[in-house]
Amino acid sequence: MPAPRFLNAYADLPERFAAAIPAQPVKAPRLLILNRPLAEELGLEPAWLESEAGVAMLAGNAFPADAKPVATVYAGHQFGHFSPRLGDGRALLLGEVVDRAGQRRDIQLKGSGPTPFSRRGDGRSALGPALREYLISEAMAALGIPTTRSLAVVATGEPVFRETIQPGGIVARVAASHIRVGTFQYFASQGDTEAVALLVRMVIGRHYPHLETHENPPLALLHAVIERQASLIARWMNVGFIHGVMNTDNMTLSGETIDYGPCAFMDAYGSARVFSSIDAYGRYAYGNQPRIAHWNLARLAETLLPLLAPEPEKALQLATDAIDAFPKLFEAATTAGLRAKLGLAVEDNGDLALAQDLLAVMAANGADFTLAFRRLSEAESSPEGLDSFRQVFATTGGIDSWIGRWTMRLSLEVTSPAERRARMQAASPAIIPRNHAVEAALEAAVMNDDLAPFRRLHALLADPYSDHADANDLALPHAAPDPGYRTFCGT
Repeated sequence: MPAPRFLNAYADLPERFAAAIPAQPVKAPRLLILNRPLAEELGLEPAWLESEAGVAMLAGNAFPADAKPVATVYAGHQFGHFSPRLGDGRALLLGEVVDRAGQRRDIQLKGSGPTPFSRRGDGRSALGPALREYLISEAMAALGIPTTRSLAVVATGEPVFRETIQPGGIVARVAASHIRVGTFQYFASQGDTEAVALLVRMVIGRHYPHLETHENPPLALLHAVIERQASLIARWMNVGFIHGVMNTDNMTLSGETIDYGPCAFMDAYGSARVFSSIDAYGRYAYGNQPRIAHWNLARLAETLLPLLAPEPEKALQLATDAIDAFPKLFEAATTAGLRAKLGLAVEDNGDLALAQDLLAVMAANGADFTLAFRRLSEAESSPEGLDSFRQVFATTGGIDSWIGRWTMRLSLEVTSPAERRARMQAASPAIIPRNHAVEAALEAAVMNDDLAPFRRLHALLADPYSDHADANDLALPHAAPDPGYRTFCGT
């Protein structure tokens, strides 16, 4: 059973990019969950990962000979305030593996112990947040949303001290890379243009190789990242996902969703919905996510100014033009997603307004976001399906008027009702990680060492676009939702 063969492109950068970290063993590591399909996709041997040597690696106790574990340095705007030096305070990049598709993928341990960037923290993670990241990131992957993945969760056998004493855990995270907007900000804030240029070359080579021959690679990279992020945020919005902590150090250059701390999926629709306990003023509320992404990308553009053109005025204009493209890119991506959710294949200028009017009725009625769109997929097929859709709304006046407009709009379509239903159900999941289901699964795992509810929920979330007749307890909103429900950062 061969151990993973690591490459070390990031660890081999100049020393100022990362700090080498030795193993920091935990007392009694125990493998709780292994993502065998992902392991195989990465070209790793699941049996080795389950072996004593494999668990030792996943726990940060011992590493293969060719691994060069490092904690990367970065800066970031956190809730709008710039922190010039953050970095991996509780994470360890083991290196990269080449997956079966020939792509490099980072493997990182979260909760592996203190680093020079821990800022007086212990560098550890509680088991609950490790399991939460595994569950939500894998659910996002199944939804088809670009995301970091989770390879495994290990219980450390040691306590961590937060508001209460909790069991410790480590999650092994897989990413196309961990280079963030904040990585660029760290070096740009120090005037280290050479390092920024090196990052540009690395990101293009790894994620955008078609740009290597572009006449202005840094500008082309900026445009490409803006396009990917516009698409990503639109996908979040179209499944009701709220990231909860959209700091610039939590935005990747690869276009993957990263850092599942105080995130949540929305139940009752509302643009001001916030679940994060640390977002007291709603900066990262559901409806603010496009604006924040636009702002974060402007911060990335600032770091690239010295590379865009030798004349400052021209560089600023190039950056401004690139950033100004975000709103239209986001609107186009959002509209495409909403058309699919409404069963529309033919494009019409009024489609976005039609979708927004449905959202307004949902907001006025406290309608469940996921349930409303899923039941809409059945509304055209039968009177029972239409009644089921109407029941999502507290009052029917506004929704009956909207149904009439939607029915008229469907007359422009050339697809059959069955084709429309399939299109809608492929865009509107039947099951998401609902807050009550996630909390129940984590409580059973952490408090009772019972992984059965976690495994059941995870299995259902792996097939989110299919109906699950025996899973109403997990697929439907909670009978008594908690209006004060809050999620918490893993630190």
